[in-house]
This record gives sequence, structure tokens and C-alpha cells, in this order.
Amino acid sequence: MLIVGDRHLRRTLDQYACHYNGQRPHRALQLLPPRSDRPVVDLAHERIKRRPILGGLINGYERAA
Repeated sequence: MLIVGDRHLRRTLDQYACHYNGQRPHRALQLLPPRSDRPVVDLAHERIKRRPILGGLINGYERAA
């Protein structure tokens, strides 16, 4: 990913921090995110949808509707 300016860098870092702290599972927390705003769901029995983050550099996964 090429960063083109201060505003682009700030937006990219904000989006990554939001993903890292709110959605990404952490092993030390029994695979829970540190600051999640969503309830934990057992995805073993649900359909899963992939959501690209940062233009596909990172992928997020959630329950499909």
C-alpha cells in the first residue's frame, strides 16, 4: 500500500487501529478482541462473510445475513 499524504496515513492508521482493537482476536484474551462493540458469536455453525479492510490488505470475517 502506498501512502500518499498525511491525511491518507491518518485514515489508514485509524482504520487499522479500529480493526486491531475492535475486531481482531487476541490469544491472550481467549481470542476475544480488546474493545469489541459486538457480542461473541460461535461461527462454527454460521455462514461467514469476508469483508476486506484497508483495500483488501486485511480481511475481516463476520456472520452472513
